Amino acid sequence: MDLKRLSLGELLGAADQVAREVVAPEASRVDGEGRWPETGLRALQAAGLGGLVVPSAFGGQGQGLVALARTCEVLGRVCASTAICFGMHCVGSAVIAAKATPLQQRTFLEPIAEGEHLTTLALSESGTGAHFYLPQTRLTAVPGGYRLEGAKSFVTNGGHADSYVVSTLASAARPGDFSCVILPAQAGNLAWEGSWEGIGMRGNSARTLRLQDVFVPATHLLGQEGDEIWYVFNVVAPYFLIAMAGTYLGIASSALEEATAHLKRRHYGHGGAPPSSQAVLQHRLGTLWAVVERTRLLIHSAAARGDQGEATALAALCSAKAEVADCAVHVVNEAMTLVGGRGYSESGSPLFRHLRDARAAHVMSPTTDILRTWVGRALLDLPLLGE
Repeated sequence: MDLKRLSLGELLGAADQVAREVVAPEASRVDGEGRWPETGLRALQAAGLGGLVVPSAFGGQGQGLVALARTCEVLGRVCASTAICFGMHCVGSAVIAAKATPLQQRTFLEPIAEGEHLTTLALSESGTGAHFYLPQTRLTAVPGGYRLEGAKSFVTNGGHADSYVVSTLASAARPGDFSCVILPAQAGNLAWEGSWEGIGMRGNSARTLRLQDVFVPATHLLGQEGDEIWYVFNVVAPYFLIAMAGTYLGIASSALEEATAHLKRRHYGHGGAPPSSQAVLQHRLGTLWAVVERTRLLIHSAAARGDQGEATALAALCSAKAEVADCAVHVVNEAMTLVGGRGYSESGSPLFRHLRDARAAHVMSPTTDILRTWVGRALLDLPLLGE
């Protein structure tokens, strides 16, 4: 596939077109059937967005956090599952690219940039909960590479991606030593368990991956042994947080638009003044607009700081995800109240889906409480992971 380098405006235009023409028509089925959004993801790859954050030197679009935030918002407006699946692909791409060897560039990044390879993260574990940065999966050195043992939970795109970026205890690990490896989907001894049965984000295919004596070639180690903490705070956290922030901002934006459109068109059968003429509803709608807009500005500012490598970027990114979690849940709840019974109906409005999808914002790691604590510790010049 011969894909040209696009400007940010062209990329967002392409994302919007795919969202309207491909993703939106599939959104109800993705949610209702718990279907992985393959059609939308393949359309995004074909439009040149698969390599959104892959460096241009490897054939990608060379974009960063700002582009990821805005693209996930566009997708999140119509289908949060598609937005998160695409976002996790981009996070995985960024992790691979951060310290890629020439072999990793050829094997993974170039196909990703060409729209022929989908990757994702495998970080969470049931034993460590929201503390995804403390893996118990273990890497043991063997001739030619490593053996990997353990299990990963809530792997987005699970069973569908072409590769998985996996966090693990480093070989002969000392406290705090972790590593990242990349596993092709066809690697031996990968066992997928169950299916995703969440109340929201129904298309994520967030499954459990059991790793049973998996051989990892030495060439598939990302960076050096013990590099994972560097990856977590320099690559994983910024891209992961901003992908989620953009997605949940898209949900909040769509809910606000739904409430606005409803008040504009609603007229009572018995006559009298329409709801849009009532000052209390005007006030409530105006308040919701301000909540969404200030959250958008924080997200865009945090993303820009991250792209520029500012020292305050991580605190801003943590706050962005925490704030958008509050924003999405609040705005969808309020929008449903403004829309009334139609908003509460499964078939009458997207708010039914948005309400379930938005609730995941506080649950998906790092949780809101963890993020608020990290920001406080950063302001006090304390280590983020201290007691």
